[in-house]
Amino acid sequence: MLTDPILKKALILTRRGKYDDAIKLLEAEVFRYRDSYNYHHVLGISCLYGGDINGAFTYFNRAKKIKIRESSINRPLIVPTLLGLAVHFLNRSETDHALDLYLEVQDIEPDNKIAKKALNIIRKYGGTEEFNAWLVRGKLTSLYPPIPWAGISLKPLPILIAAISIAVVFIIIISIRQFPVFQRKGMDDSALKKTELDNPVELGGVFRYIFTVDEVVSIYNKARRLFNTHHDEAAKKELNRILESNASAAVKNKARLLIGYMETPGFDTLKNKFTYAEVASDPLLYRDCYVLWRGSAANVRNSPNMVSFDFLVGYDTRTVMEGAVSVELDFPAEINTSETLEVLGRVVPLASDKFKLAGTGIHQIPRN
Repeated sequence: MLTDPILKKALILTRRGKYDDAIKLLEAEVFRYRDSYNYHHVLGISCLYGGDINGAFTYFNRAKKIKIRESSINRPLIVPTLLGLAVHFLNRSETDHALDLYLEVQDIEPDNKIAKKALNIIRKYGGTEEFNAWLVRGKLTSLYPPIPWAGISLKPLPILIAAISIAVVFIIIISIRQFPVFQRKGMDDSALKKTELDNPVELGGVFRYIFTVDEVVSIYNKARRLFNTHHDEAAKKELNRILESNASAAVKNKARLLIGYMETPGFDTLKNKFTYAEVASDPLLYRDCYVLWRGSAANVRNSPNMVSFDFLVGYDTRTVMEGAVSVELDFPAEINTSETLEVLGRVVPLASDKFKLAGTGIHQIPRN
């Protein structure tokens, strides 16, 4: 039972299925809890039930290291973390690694039901096509470690009974629901390996951002979760933090790999919309992010292979201009300076405080 107010709130959110909210709450406290076993285990649980198995592995692995480092280990406390780590290896069909972890759990708790069930499944299906079919059917969720209970204060009896009733209903729903373990293409390739997790930062050098080990891992995993839910521009922004930081070369290579899996958005598919003020404040942070702005065109310049113009962002109303940026189009277009113009484009930094847009689409709207 956990009584820390932040961990308690995160567990309540997780039990309600608000996994992203729980993760955001916890990740904001990464520095404060950098050596907390409970923090990393709860964050691992939130990621796991939220469908990010690789991200969960990162935090379970960290939790295990913290617990092992403690001078006096209460061995039963580490069991849920071992179960969480085993899920990661089962999901990758690495049954040998999972087997070792389940045997370790049985050594600590001989009657652990999850370990017994997992060992039977490994013995029955391990190394066969049936095991892959078992994974595809979503059966892996039956081996998830349970969500810990947050501390419960002694409320008046009717309220307590109501709370218990809600919890029972939730457990029943969970028992019949198959949690999606959807992973977008690129998630497996971009997962940090053990060697990369052991040394995720550079020890020397000059960087725009200086992060701790936990901060690098947390930011990177946040980017992967955003990517997995098709929030590519928000993910790219987080990965740009990594690329401009003291993160190791191996982590930066994984960041570039993940960016390579991202899709070019359209007018109707762009989920994350950054303002001109945000981009202008730090163009390097928004490198290669796509933006969708409305305004007016001026100084249109045509050449054989390019159309360029000055884009007056926000000036479609002819009252207030947010700023001006040069736009380059590598496709033919007739730009009417008397019409309202929407531009979809990619941010191209020219310096730490200057940028242009590589336009990928325009939409002209006649003014009334």
